[in-house]
Amino acid sequence: MANSVYNINKGINKSIEFKGLKAQYIWYLGGGLIGLLIFFAVMYITGINTFICLGIILVVGGFLFNYIYKLSNTYGEYGMLKKIAQRNIPGKVKSNSRKIFQQIKAGTSFQKKHHH
Repeated sequence: MANSVYNINKGINKSIEFKGLKAQYIWYLGGGLIGLLIFFAVMYITGINTFICLGIILVVGGFLFNYIYKLSNTYGEYGMLKKIAQRNIPGKVKSNSRKIFQQIKAGTSFQKKHHH
């Protein structure tokens, strides 16, 4: 009987990669699989036929795997986090006062005034 050996760490200061999934996507896939397990248990307990439960879980699980692998390949280790952060950057900054610009022109900025 052959033992399976999975190489998880690729080297020092490199992100964890497992079967092509990078960093946080491993956790997303694990969470999704746990969610599917709970979903299967709920369906089974409510009396739905076992084969129908398995069919639904296999189809949804297939979509889950494809989606997570697509995210991992599209965005890489930090790309999705960067995309989420980029959404939080305001499109414009509105100011009703010219005071801040007059202070910048005079050479006194907010940081210089309030620096400890």
